[in-house]
Amino acid sequence: MREKIISILTELRPEFDFNEPLNFIEEGMLDSFDVINLVTALDSEFGISIDGTDVLPDNFSSVENIEALLRKNGVKA
Repeated sequence: MREKIISILTELRPEFDFNEPLNFIEEGMLDSFDVINLVTALDSEFGISIDGTDVLPDNFSSVENIEALLRKNGVKA
């Protein structure tokens, strides 16, 4: 799952290294438009529907937080 998330993030913003343990939102690696595109890509890739109430900056601030959100939505590791 981690590799696929990093691949999607890299497609969205190829200028950044998403393997780094940084807060993607605070570091400016992802903005609100990127988060919406990421939600769409994750929904499509993993066959889920992320609820609007889960579209919070903290849920998209790291690969680990994105993994946790996907698991919450029923995606198996």
